[in-house]
Amino acid sequence: MKALFIRLIASIVLILLAVPLISSASGSDQGTLLVLNKSESTLAIIDPATLKVLARVPTGEAPHELTASADGRFAFVCNYGTAERPGNTISVIDIALRKEVRRVDLGGLLRPHGVTESGGRIYFTIEGSRAVARYDPVSGHVDWTMGTGQGGTHMVVVAAGSGKIYTANRESDTVSAIEPAKGSSAWKLTQIPVGKAPEGIGLSPDEHEVWVAHRGDGGLSIIDTATDQVKANLKVGRAPIRVKFTPDGRRVLISDSQGGDIIVIEAATHKELKRIPIGGVPAGIVMQPDGRRAFVASTQANKVLVINLEDLTLSGTIEPGREPDGMAWAK
Repeated sequence: MKALFIRLIASIVLILLAVPLISSASGSDQGTLLVLNKSESTLAIIDPATLKVLARVPTGEAPHELTASADGRFAFVCNYGTAERPGNTISVIDIALRKEVRRVDLGGLLRPHGVTESGGRIYFTIEGSRAVARYDPVSGHVDWTMGTGQGGTHMVVVAAGSGKIYTANRESDTVSAIEPAKGSSAWKLTQIPVGKAPEGIGLSPDEHEVWVAHRGDGGLSIIDTATDQVKANLKVGRAPIRVKFTPDGRRVLISDSQGGDIIVIEAATHKELKRIPIGGVPAGIVMQPDGRRAFVASTQANKVLVINLEDLTLSGTIEPGREPDGMAWAK
């Protein structure tokens, strides 16, 4: 009887020890991958461990980019719209409930596009209105808007340390640097000339550099955030459209939409390390927070490709929906 009791206790201990392993294998403690499907106007919620689509949530028409709240509870989707019907809404998606819980009406602010979260607020570009704005999820209102005066204000990054906002303006060949007001001084707007049709933009993890890819000439400008001046120019591909740093800041991944590759650059030396064939017009890129994998949307192939960042090889494929593009990671 005593031996049976000991065996029973041992079995319970083994089960309890196995629980964290099961949870980790499921990916539930790692976060959730979010992918927008432009052609079908849905948000795909994906388990990054199994690469399986858990749900597809309807959004506004033709969503292009999204971000997640810092706590991982909500996704904020910019509904860009079609050529005939400019979008003017942001879908707020409850990730756990897998449904849209609010659609923010932006009124006359047309074609919201690039979007990022900083300090609990949601910053987004309004391409059709040549502006950038900020949405406060607590109040449920857009609480700040500022014109860039530039055409095609497309993608945006925000430096958390300084609060500076950078937008890539693809029709004006500039990057707008917007510095918050301090004391009695007003917001400061600086236009930084770069190459032709800048689109992709990435902020280094230490916030010292902004890398901007030029779709129109295949180049890339590196901006020093201390001076807001271009300190280096690179030739990277045929039509680079997205830029993303690895979490450790050592490497930069660039989508070449015409070349069909992901170009990997060493950040410190600007040396090209590898070109990874993706095909199907590579676009959006998102990093796994632990730096082990990157996910790349292949829009025309209707797939998301998984890159193993340890050896820079393809390690998986996801089929999220039709014309995937914008992606985010919900913690």
